[in-house]
Amino acid sequence: MKICVLLPAYNEANIIAKLIADIRAYGLDIIVVDDGSTDNTADIAKEARACVLTHPNNLGKGQALRTGFQYIISNNYDGVVIMDADGQHLAEEIPVFLKHAQDSDTAILIGNRMHNPKNMPLVRKLTNMLTSYFISRIIGYKIPDSQCGFRFIRTDVIKKINLSTVKYDTETEILIEASRKNFKIQSVPIKAIYANQKSQIQPVIDTIRFWSLIVRSLIKKSKSEF
Repeated sequence: MKICVLLPAYNEANIIAKLIADIRAYGLDIIVVDDGSTDNTADIAKEARACVLTHPNNLGKGQALRTGFQYIISNNYDGVVIMDADGQHLAEEIPVFLKHAQDSDTAILIGNRMHNPKNMPLVRKLTNMLTSYFISRIIGYKIPDSQCGFRFIRTDVIKKINLSTVKYDTETEILIEASRKNFKIQSVPIKAIYANQKSQIQPVIDTIRFWSLIVRSLIKKSKSEF
């Protein structure tokens, strides 16, 4: 399979070069979507020999993913491993995702930090448990960590789902839309590093976006059943 790694990035100049170097050890193409960074994230990523796609302004993680997806489809990749660019995910766990891609019919594989969440900030842990519960009920698969950004997605999923969001709710929308198309979704345990990363999530606004998406999804589902 032809697989690449996608890194949505915003102001990650301090970590992006090391992350790219760590990923390169696995012989995969690396696509960085610089989402309107105000530092030199894009220049550093280019120097590290990643393919860099640039947004002139900060449009949101969801739009960065969608820009990356367009490139992945256009360049005939079979699948993509998505990682956060802030150092929260370990490149050494990429082979876990690649093995599932090769050996199973899983269409989306999501990292699961909740099997050992002792280092996860309490608010994030509780929020994740709540959102994962509702997402699992909606999509029909038990997803312990629905908000994890470390994922593998097959390109045929990307081609068939319709996305309308552009912020952090896009990761949830991907799961909902893929489940509607009957794609298999599974999870795999991973580690997560919580150091000095500055979260770009806006707690109030992004929570409203999440629940708005859930309500729209439930309405859409109820209409389809009639």
